[in-house]
Amino acid sequence: MLALARARSSLCAAAPRAWAHVAPVRRPEAAPRRRLATHVASAPPRPIEPAQWHLVDCAEGVSVGRLAARIAPVLRGKHKPQFEAHRHEHGDFVVVVNADKLVFTGKKWAQKLYRHHTGYPGGLKERTAKEMQRRKPGEVLRRAVLGMLPKNKLRQTFATRLKIYAGKDHPHGANIAGSGPRA
Repeated sequence: MLALARARSSLCAAAPRAWAHVAPVRRPEAAPRRRLATHVASAPPRPIEPAQWHLVDCAEGVSVGRLAARIAPVLRGKHKPQFEAHRHEHGDFVVVVNADKLVFTGKKWAQKLYRHHTGYPGGLKERTAKEMQRRKPGEVLRRAVLGMLPKNKLRQTFATRLKIYAGKDHPHGANIAGSGPRA
């Protein structure tokens, strides 16, 4: 193997002198290559409407999942014509009242479990939906809505626009009165 490599290197060293009188082969001229545009023109940014406030009453008897499915797109702003998925400015505020009157179908109050881990060995904790609702009314709805929002950095921004209150009283009456249609 080493002898073959030495033979090749000695041939390559002699080759330029042996073929010096031969002119290099010229290839036909190709059409000049077009350069790609480095800047792509885009549409001007759409104007952003101010956020509206929507009032949702849980006393109407709508189940938690159906209610969350109506709230999540409003938080993102998908109901607006200028919606852009990467922008958080399009979302609206949603105020949920009477969260202590949430409705589950079937036996979910007793069978649905919410789990979290404390971080310690054997620290898996679980609570039923009934316990969650008793301890903090509206937490069941908040988790349902958060589960329907995108799992990225905008999720927390959307979550802060969701205001849940156990009774019918809330401090956002002035905002809702000056806003447009309700969800």
